[in-house]
Amino acid sequence: MLPEHQIILRLVVAAVLGSIVGIERERLNWVAGLRTHMLVCVGSALFMIVSFCGFADVLTKEHVALDPSRVAAQVVSGIGFLGAGTIVLRSKVVRGLTTAASLWTVAAVGLAVGGGLYVAAATATGLIVIILAGLKPMERRLFLARRRQTPLFILIIDRRETSLFAIELALEAANLHLQRILIQHGKGPDEDRLQITVDHALNTSVLSVTEQLRRIPGVREISHTLS
Repeated sequence: MLPEHQIILRLVVAAVLGSIVGIERERLNWVAGLRTHMLVCVGSALFMIVSFCGFADVLTKEHVALDPSRVAAQVVSGIGFLGAGTIVLRSKVVRGLTTAASLWTVAAVGLAVGGGLYVAAATATGLIVIILAGLKPMERRLFLARRRQTPLFILIIDRRETSLFAIELALEAANLHLQRILIQHGKGPDEDRLQITVDHALNTSVLSVTEQLRRIPGVREISHTLS
């Protein structure tokens, strides 16, 4: 059985370490911020303390055997429900995965503090902050081109005056390659609505592509978005 001052110390340390990670999330205005990370860390530490101290009186009885790791083990899977609440899907882009991962990791920090592994908990907290705040600028520089959104052009054409071959030639002239095309009937009897997805070229502007498409006879309307 832990002395009371040790229990209080571990809960306070868990709150402090959780707040360090929470401040980094709070400054970016994420749903799970300072208080959420503190609560997760303190709760995980308390679960760990209860798992090996809360049943000490029962273990003195004959034929009673308990696994003290079972309560703490449920934190690992249980925190997933809380993390799922931070993940949202907006405009076909998943957001909140990093915050969900930080909650899951903070729960591990709380378990470590509850188990008295202060050095491991403090080291993990430092690494979490470095990963969340320090690596983000590097990640943006290294993977910006890969994460660039795919241009989507929507054309209203008169099928009597133009063809898909002419549109493909115009895209190639703009240094773009056709990825996908969706053809729908337009409002008029001779109209088609084309949704064209193309490979993004770093040296190609939207205006230059639009100008190439505008020159095609039979193109009545052009709009652009990102998919």
